[in-house]
Amino acid sequence: MKFLVVILALALGYALWRHQRRSAPPPVQRRTSPPAAPQDMVACARCGVHVPRSEALALGTRHYCCAEHQRQDAH
Repeated sequence: MKFLVVILALALGYALWRHQRRSAPPPVQRRTSPPAAPQDMVACARCGVHVPRSEALALGTRHYCCAEHQRQDAH
């Protein structure tokens, strides 16, 4: 008889534990900041890689992805 009471108590505890886990609301996810606005992209005059206009190096009307390509194209 004691064995049956222990099994019944364990089953009841397990059922209550499962019920609590199932009814808990999911955590709220908050965005820390809005996504960045899109930027204009320009192609490197030397290799063709596209980089944001704000990061590109300009020489006249031509844009470059790095100082090395700008220096190579200037010669």
